[in-house]
Amino acid sequence: MKTHNYTINLNWTGNKGIGTKSYKDYDRDYTFHAKGKTPIQGSSDPAFLGNPELYNPEELLLASIASCHMLWYLHLCASNKIIVLGYEDRPEGKMIENKDGSGKFTEVTLYPEITLADKTMLEKAEKLHHEANKYCFIANSCNFPIHHQANYHF
Repeated sequence: MKTHNYTINLNWTGNKGIGTKSYKDYDRDYTFHAKGKTPIQGSSDPAFLGNPELYNPEELLLASIASCHMLWYLHLCASNKIIVLGYEDRPEGKMIENKDGSGKFTEVTLYPEITLADKTMLEKAEKLHHEANKYCFIANSCNFPIHHQANYHF
């Protein structure tokens, strides 16, 4: 077994001068970055008083799931001699919010639009989504189902 460690720096930038004096007295904005990489600005979802122009943690979770799946899928396609010419995804996630304000994702569905070089590889290409899901580090860390509804082009 091999261990990989990851670190980021997170900085809340939403102090308006009086900190968290009350729930509406501060912004939810923050930045994060990993060493040597471009900072990313984020906020909470606008439903929770966040900045609608910035990514929220829920969108970043979807991006992590979709990009991890894509990277494994492309790897498996290359290993199986399936030529992918294009890949685009528009994942959707469902999150429930409880009366006490807590919540959780209950499912995510990936909708990849994939362009293949060879139509005869379609059946094999379709099966690799399940294989990619088995290998995806992020999917393996989630406690909810991740579905795939791919659409193919040639």
